[in-house]
Amino acid sequence: MPRTAFLMVFIAAFALTVRSAASENGKEKTMFEEDTIKTSAGDLNITFVGHGTVMFTLGDLVIHVDPVSAEADYTKMPKADLILVTHEHFDHLDAKAIAAIRKEGTEILLSAKCAPSVPGATVMKNGDTTTAKGLKITVVPAYNIAHKRPNGDPFHPKGVGNGYVITFGDTRVYVAGDTENIPEMATLENIAVAFLPMNLPYTMTPQMVADAARSFRPRILYPYHFGQTDTSELVRLLAGEEDIEVRVRKME
Repeated sequence: MPRTAFLMVFIAAFALTVRSAASENGKEKTMFEEDTIKTSAGDLNITFVGHGTVMFTLGDLVIHVDPVSAEADYTKMPKADLILVTHEHFDHLDAKAIAAIRKEGTEILLSAKCAPSVPGATVMKNGDTTTAKGLKITVVPAYNIAHKRPNGDPFHPKGVGNGYVITFGDTRVYVAGDTENIPEMATLENIAVAFLPMNLPYTMTPQMVADAARSFRPRILYPYHFGQTDTSELVRLLAGEEDIEVRVRKME
């Protein structure tokens, strides 16, 4: 084989190998951190996309929470069976990212203020419960009490944003959205995994997150949406709580 032809075959084969390594079953592999949680319905895989954006997979079921293009190229992410959107702020609601992962049969649950940006979605209010793709979904309020804008309005008013409790078999996962340590958290029961936001002035301080965690005692706590907040402070505050494991992932 002539040298030039050999090189062309080698390059083509190398490119195919790279593409194969970068994708599996047509789905882009990522460099995101991942954890696996055992549930009665099978292994729940958590992909920590970034900031307030998370992806869950349970078998063939794919659930995206607050997909945002700033955190990933959603044209290369797995298509969604279910999408949850907590509220209308740009770092949580991205219609372009939603369109990229939407397919026939995708269910989308969101807060009322998000609805004009995402036609065909289902509006969920605080306190609502539904079943989507075989998963029980309950909406928890998400709002500020202490932190407010200069005009006195809270960054996240009560009744506007949603947090979600998603039940995977026997495992309840709470994704809080943008909120402070509100009284409603103390009513949560049997939360295995919780995502709590921790950045000022929009959500919580490490002390607030620690107080929130102590109120409902998740087995695993992931701080997220934490920007430049010192996550080691949260670890220190909860060091004596042996039944609450704090796991820090790349969720700035």
